[in-house]
Amino acid sequence: MPGRGPSKRRRTTIRHLRIYRYVDTVARVGSIRGAAESLAITASALNRRILALEDDLGVAIFERLPQGVRPTTAGELLLQHIRTQFSDLDRLHSQIADLSGIRRGRVVIASSQAPLSYLLPEQVALYRHAHPGVNFELQLRDRTCASAALIDHSADLAVVFEPAPSADFHPLMSVPQRIHAVMSATHPLATGQTLRLRDCLTFPLAVPSDPHGVRLLLETALALTSRRLEPAVESDSFEFLRHSLRDGELITFQIPVGLADDVSMDGVAGGVAPSACSSDLTARPLAERDVPPGLLSLGQLRGRTLPVAAARFAQRLSLVLEERYG
Repeated sequence: MPGRGPSKRRRTTIRHLRIYRYVDTVARVGSIRGAAESLAITASALNRRILALEDDLGVAIFERLPQGVRPTTAGELLLQHIRTQFSDLDRLHSQIADLSGIRRGRVVIASSQAPLSYLLPEQVALYRHAHPGVNFELQLRDRTCASAALIDHSADLAVVFEPAPSADFHPLMSVPQRIHAVMSATHPLATGQTLRLRDCLTFPLAVPSDPHGVRLLLETALALTSRRLEPAVESDSFEFLRHSLRDGELITFQIPVGLADDVSMDGVAGGVAPSACSSDLTARPLAERDVPPGLLSLGQLRGRTLPVAAARFAQRLSLVLEERYG
């Protein structure tokens, strides 16, 4: 009968999207039982859907393990297709909303720690004030995992200091960031303008643990000398490192984007004059001949067309980075 063809195609599309969502959830959770709980269906029903899809494809998409499941090679290919389809669908919804004059959408950002401290909370708040229909998800990821999040479409954008080399990472904007020594305002080195790394090494250090970009640049610089980094305190939490400076002799290291406005930074873009600072901390740049600046990069997956909301936010953030640090 007339009209039944398109209706049947719509039902087929919806059914495929549903099973795609099931497959994606199972892969992310690593367990059919765990995925079933998050999807609010029974584990047996979910397992039947997966088995039926495997029967249609003529190949197993999950390897059954004693403690869960993991994608087979065929499953990895299917997941890449599924996540691309979801990404394209999100972009389509965003474009349709844009046509109607309503800015809606969801922006997922994978970021290293420094931009998450001050820059991104500020910029997300400003963007949402202008476009309250846009939702954000911020993910803490190291320099390697941020690129992986772009590849598997679990993030739209990445903001990373010294991103790991990857042909899939397409930088939209990169700005230099000098490494700064951060210390108590009463520290013996706090009165210097530009510090030598060798002078910092005479004091106990609180440093980021691997694989953070700041640690990488310090280790690379010292590899050319006879000195080695021997930290008194190590942590993957920059917030902990900041608070550890209550020990008057400790020095930690950070880049300008990760420093609060109330930290004294002489002549540094993004900082304020020491007389206006209320913090008991001060930051001084390391000599560039000791530690060259690194790059803070905003990037996306190469070849991907971003949803409208993510693309607009990336444009705004690029302008801010250029204005403050370019």
